[in-house]
Amino acid sequence: MDIVSSVGKIQVLPSDVIGRIAAGEVVERPAAVVKELLENSLDAGSRAITVDIKDGGLGLIRVSDDGEGMSRRDAALAFERHATSKLQSDEQLGAVRTMGFRGEALPSIAAVSKVRLTTVARHDQVGTQLWLTGGTITRVEDAAAIPGTTIEVSELFFNTPARRKFLKSTTTEFSHISHVVQQAALAWPQVYMRLVHNGYEVFALPAVSSPRDRVLQVYRAAFGERALAVDVERDGLSLKGFIIDPVRARAGRTPQELFVNRRPIKNSTVQHAVIDGYSSFLAKGHAPLFVLFLDVEPHRVDVNVHPTKREVRFADTEQIHQLVRSAVRQTLGRAQVQASMAGAVHAEVTGAIPPSHSFPERERMSSAGVLPDPMARSKPSVTPLDSAESQTSFVGEGAAAYASPASTDVFALGQMNRTYLIAQVGDELQVVDQHTAHERVLFERLWRAWQGKTVTSQPLLLPEPLELPVQQAVILHRHLPELERLGLLIEPFGPSSFLIRSLPIMLGHPDLSALVQDLIDDLEQWDSISSLETKVKPILASLACHSAVRAGRAMALPEIAQLVQDWVAEGLIMTCPHGRRVAFRLSGDELGRLFDRA
Repeated sequence: MDIVSSVGKIQVLPSDVIGRIAAGEVVERPAAVVKELLENSLDAGSRAITVDIKDGGLGLIRVSDDGEGMSRRDAALAFERHATSKLQSDEQLGAVRTMGFRGEALPSIAAVSKVRLTTVARHDQVGTQLWLTGGTITRVEDAAAIPGTTIEVSELFFNTPARRKFLKSTTTEFSHISHVVQQAALAWPQVYMRLVHNGYEVFALPAVSSPRDRVLQVYRAAFGERALAVDVERDGLSLKGFIIDPVRARAGRTPQELFVNRRPIKNSTVQHAVIDGYSSFLAKGHAPLFVLFLDVEPHRVDVNVHPTKREVRFADTEQIHQLVRSAVRQTLGRAQVQASMAGAVHAEVTGAIPPSHSFPERERMSSAGVLPDPMARSKPSVTPLDSAESQTSFVGEGAAAYASPASTDVFALGQMNRTYLIAQVGDELQVVDQHTAHERVLFERLWRAWQGKTVTSQPLLLPEPLELPVQQAVILHRHLPELERLGLLIEPFGPSSFLIRSLPIMLGHPDLSALVQDLIDDLEQWDSISSLETKVKPILASLACHSAVRAGRAMALPEIAQLVQDWVAEGLIMTCPHGRRVAFRLSGDELGRLFDRA
């Protein structure tokens, strides 16, 4: 029997369907298009790249570079499946040094969009323009001899409406695109990178000579002067980059960037190694921030395990884990020794122990536009911890009076390690964490104010400037009206700059930069939450956490008594809004049993 001529269920798919299916593996969203085009530009030796976006990538994606360009023949072949200039034999697949290599990017992009390619090879007198629709070349013309390549992708997913339907908002899609461009900029600091959205220049990053300069260009707001340099080479492996000082760590996870041979990837081995390296250096609930560049000999890493090259496989996973973990621990250890030496010198010179935390002083105006009279407050306000007087001050909560304390008697006994308050509450002995207790008090008051629509704000005398990475700026800009309803007025002041103009009146003087970073982490989850209360509670918890008195701050007996009374008035809740314990309690009967008096 002729097998070929027999009727069966299995059929060979048409080529256009094959192309669209393959595109689904590579082109997940507009950011994936930008990533693939950027990698082609970098492989072409470009020194300047401009990414021009319209409507979050759904209207237009244009990537222009000054790379080596292509001849007319190569321009047409570039859109054939598995056509590439980066591999000539299968032996080379085990030692890939270029960003792209499989010849899938351009045909996959073209299969689900309309494309115009303009390219000029170096030293050619005439360039080439190609138009493609759904992967098919529809027109070819000569072009002006402007060196480099420009690819325009429009009407993305026009022939796959199901994929287009599941894309997020324009703001969200552009946030992903900006992150992709920033990752490319971090990996290639010697390349000028420019990003434009809807005709507005979002950022332009000049070429710099060192990775540190580029990291500060992109993530100055997250790192600033808090970055610790990592630089380790061992057994053919190299790990360089920057991690956050654990004292400055927070709950947010931006940035956590890992590059392997300049390729941005996600890898659980390295992620675990970083966390393991921080170990006890990191407070519970806080996350390490890092930008790390791992260089591995190409034959020791497989980059061909994921369609979008987001993941890699190492030949010796345990060796990589040990290198990263030990590098992080050594860096943190050196920083701790340096901090201890600096503290000892300070104590020797001044005769005082430097506080572990300080609050920046920010005077505020009252609603009438004048400085409030501190004598009119029902409670003293926060002042910097640099002075002796500040050691007995309490966190101010505006002119509003504290809630009336419960009838339970509170007798303050003292403070331990500038962190734990010792007090007798009724017939119980309480050891209270000063930060979590105050955080719970502030949260409960903010929550009641929000429920009663009585959250009032107080303007800052001097607006606080704030600079954010672009993808975070996009998220913050989107939710500014919601934050204003919570008493936090923030105004845009440039592509990724803002001015904080007012805060809820009861918040005192938090670290505003760290506060906004945590708020952005909360806002990133809003799209997946339907309940308004569920959205608001994390925001209020972050506001309370950053405004609460910190561990390490000395407190006098009167303010210890007041804080414990406030906590009692809120119902003796035993956890802060983030779930950390507030107090350890021993009743009179339990003490009696401990001392054999029961």
